[in-house]
Amino acid sequence: METSDKNMIADSSLVHLSKWKRFLNWSAGQEENRLMWTALAILGHGCIISLITLLAIIFSGNHFILWLIAIVSFAMSVISYLAALPTRITIPIFFLSVLIDVLIIISCFIIGFNSSSVFY
Repeated sequence: METSDKNMIADSSLVHLSKWKRFLNWSAGQEENRLMWTALAILGHGCIISLITLLAIIFSGNHFILWLIAIVSFAMSVISYLAALPTRITIPIFFLSVLIDVLIIISCFIIGFNSSSVFY
């Protein structure tokens, strides 16, 4: 075999990274923006997304299980940042907690909103 044939074989055998592996590599590269991600998780998630989630829970009938899921969702995000874990761990946990909150809001839309449930 010629050297160009060997190079072609080596080039064609390159491993393509899955989207999950690319995301984890990107997360690891965000280590220099650690403070920004911490602020986004605590301020953005805690002051905006969690409040919208809790209002959706209240207006849909105050289901206790949804309260527990929302609290655990926010807690797992905050605890991972307070534990000073690397960004390759904290960023996926943050996105998972936001996804859980979005699913709670969608379930509240499915349950239906009732303003009289607030005043009980």
